[in-house]
Amino acid sequence: MKRVLVNAYQVGLVFKRGVYHHAVKAGRYWLMPGEKMEVYDTTKPFYAPCELNILLADAALTGLLHVVEVADTEIVLQYENGLLKQVLTAGRYPYWESVIRYTFVRADISKADITEDIDRATLSHKMLAPYVRSYVVENHEMALLFVDGKYVQVLPGGVYYWWKNNIPVYVGKVDIRQLQVEINGQEILTRDKAALRINAWAQYKVADIEKALLQNKDYERQLYILFQLALREYIAGLGFDELLEKKDTLSPYILEAVSVAAAQLGVTITGFGIRDIILPGEMKEIMNQVLIAEKKAQSNIIMRREETASTRSLLNTAKLMEDNPMLFKLKEMEYVEKIAEKITNISVNGNGVLIDQLRQIFVPQK
Repeated sequence: MKRVLVNAYQVGLVFKRGVYHHAVKAGRYWLMPGEKMEVYDTTKPFYAPCELNILLADAALTGLLHVVEVADTEIVLQYENGLLKQVLTAGRYPYWESVIRYTFVRADISKADITEDIDRATLSHKMLAPYVRSYVVENHEMALLFVDGKYVQVLPGGVYYWWKNNIPVYVGKVDIRQLQVEINGQEILTRDKAALRINAWAQYKVADIEKALLQNKDYERQLYILFQLALREYIAGLGFDELLEKKDTLSPYILEAVSVAAAQLGVTITGFGIRDIILPGEMKEIMNQVLIAEKKAQSNIIMRREETASTRSLLNTAKLMEDNPMLFKLKEMEYVEKIAEKITNISVNGNGVLIDQLRQIFVPQK
C-alpha cells in the first residue's frame, strides 16, 4: 500500500491498472496495489491524461470541471480574471472549477459581420489576427462595402473589422477631397482649319459615391472624355481670330457643358482653365509678322500725329511773329542766346564798325 497526500486546490485522479477509476479531493489516501494517482493543481490548466469522454463519464469529476465545446465554425475567447489568455478553436476544453475566474466569449466566424460583444482592442490583438480582417477608411475618404459580391452600405472614415473566412469582403474607396484632372496635348482644328494644341486642367469633387462607383465604371476616365469633347466642340465652332477674341468665354462654356453630365457620374465640377494654347511653327511666324506690322502701323500713326501737331505749332508761331515784329525780335534773341550758351570765348578783331553791328543785333531799334 502507498499513502498519497492531496493538498488544497488539488484533485487526484486514481487509475487502477491503467484504467481511470475515480477522482478524489483534498485529503490523505491509501493506494492499493495496482493503483496509481495523478495529482492536478486546479489553479493551472487541465490536460486530460486519457480520452476526455472516459473522464466525463464520472459524475463526480464532471462536477469539478467546466467543459467548453467549440464547433468547427466557432472560436471562443478564453479570459482568466478578465485577461485574454487564448483563442480556442474547434474541440473540447476542460477547465477546473477553482479560485481562478474563467470567462468565455463565443463567436460565430462563419459569417462576415462581427456581431459579438468584443471590444476594438481585443479585435486588434495579435491572437485574433488569424481570424479578423480589418480595413481603414481615411478621414478624407468614403467607401462602399460589398459582402459576398453584394452592395451593403456606405462607410464613412474609420476602422472596420470582419471575420476572416471564405466570404469575400470588398471595400471600394473614393477620395472626397478636391481633385484635379489634367487635359493635356489636345490637338484641335478651328473652324478655319488652324491646328492648335491645348493644355487644360479641371477641378472636381466626388459628391455621390454610389453614383460614381455603382452606376458608372471608371468615372474618372468618363469625366476626362466629357471635358475633351466639350473643348473640341467649342474650339471647332470658332475661327482662329474669333477664338482669340472670345477666349474669356471658354471656361464658362466648358463648365456649363460638362456640369450636367458630370452630375450623372456623381461628380461636382469646381473649376476649369486653359493653361496653354500652342500654335504650330508656321502659325507662330505669321502671328509674329502680324504683330510686328500692327506695332509699326501704330508707331507711324503716332509719328504722323506728332509731326502734324509740331507743324501746326510752327504755323501759329509764324503768324504771331508776322503780326508782331517785337515777338520776332525776341525769338531771334532767344536763338542767339542758345547759340551764345555754346560759345566759351569770342575774339573780336577790327575797328568800331564791328561793334556797331553787334549793337544792332542785341539792342532793339527804337
